Amino acid sequence: MSDGQPEVRRRRVFYIPGYDPIHPRRYRELYRKEGAAQAAISGYALTLKPKPKSAVPGSPYGWQVAAEMDGAQVSAEIEVLVWSEIVRSSMSNSIPATYLQLLRTAWVYISTGALFRLMRLRKGPVIAALYPVGMLLLQLLLAALLAWGVYALATLAEPLLGLVARIIGAAAGLGLGWALLRWFQAKDGKFFAYYLMHDYAYSARHRGANPPELEARLSLFGEIIAAALREEVDEVLVVGHSSGAHLAVSILADLIRSGKVPEQGPRLGFLSLGQVVPMVSFLPEAWRLRADLAYLSQRGELTWVDVTAPGDGCAFALCDPVAVSGVAPEGKRWPLVFSAQFTRSLSPARWKELRWRFFRLHFQYLCAFDRPLDYDYFRITAGPLTLATRYAQRPPSASRLEAPVNRFTSTAPTSSSARAA
Repeated sequence: MSDGQPEVRRRRVFYIPGYDPIHPRRYRELYRKEGAAQAAISGYALTLKPKPKSAVPGSPYGWQVAAEMDGAQVSAEIEVLVWSEIVRSSMSNSIPATYLQLLRTAWVYISTGALFRLMRLRKGPVIAALYPVGMLLLQLLLAALLAWGVYALATLAEPLLGLVARIIGAAAGLGLGWALLRWFQAKDGKFFAYYLMHDYAYSARHRGANPPELEARLSLFGEIIAAALREEVDEVLVVGHSSGAHLAVSILADLIRSGKVPEQGPRLGFLSLGQVVPMVSFLPEAWRLRADLAYLSQRGELTWVDVTAPGDGCAFALCDPVAVSGVAPEGKRWPLVFSAQFTRSLSPARWKELRWRFFRLHFQYLCAFDRPLDYDYFRITAGPLTLATRYAQRPPSASRLEAPVNRFTSTAPTSSSARAA
């Protein structure tokens, strides 16, 4: 704030989720619950109300926030840019198809060397990537052992029933083995093996390139954000979470290239949270993403802040997504990389409660901290300071990784696309 006046009175926020098949109302309820908790802890006021219904079909799902922070009153309209139906359509309901995805995805990451390069960064997300492979193979092994055990028991009756015992045993064994696989699939809300396998398979399917349906959706998202940049608001903030971070990179790069960010318009901020950019940018045909990373990292039209935390085992914590992808240009200015410091911004009791809940921790960036430091999602999205001002003096984390590790550094489909770094 300057001269006692709030820098932001009105804000538009666009949240881009990761690979998530669930209806976006979950994000509204998360914001409502965690925002109230953070407001009580930090001593500010935060209230939500439904977004007015739009006459435009397919308009983003969202809600409105009224906040009173640091003596200023701020209104924010938060919208979720939904691509959940694309996610759902990519998730096969077939068990054999999922195992085929497993083979294809493993082949892409191993044969291109991407897996071994990723392991030089953070082991947490690589373990998370290997988890569905190991879990699905374990499930298949248990089903095979069950089938074999039933068949072996049936053969004990062979002296009485002859070949019929073997036939009955084989049929019963296969049936029970298949039933066990179906049970594992039905319980995937606890195991997350199928979900994560579909997630990694979606990126590997086109070796890092965006499929046509996703490109069309990114174009639509860009038009929605461009329209907000023409409104009388003080800041337009784009939040990309998990794999939504690399989608936001391409959307914003396209907006700036096309001249749709007005010089005299609202301040433009980009907050990437729990990013997994290297899982895509390290693939051979991720030319578009690598070009967008290099381009966006130089631009003065926006402020890009990247927040991760070593306690989040599903993110590439403190890995500069531009630098480690091997595309950092001269004059690189973004992103500002720092940690949300889970182990310090959560009390020991709260950290102990959450420490082994890996998927919950991947969403902690959107939640309340009972010992908040300089990262507060609700101050960023509903407070009186722009993203640029809030972190103008914030140094990057000293432990960030910036060494280029990617084997594939080309930004266009040329003969050099397979050049080793």
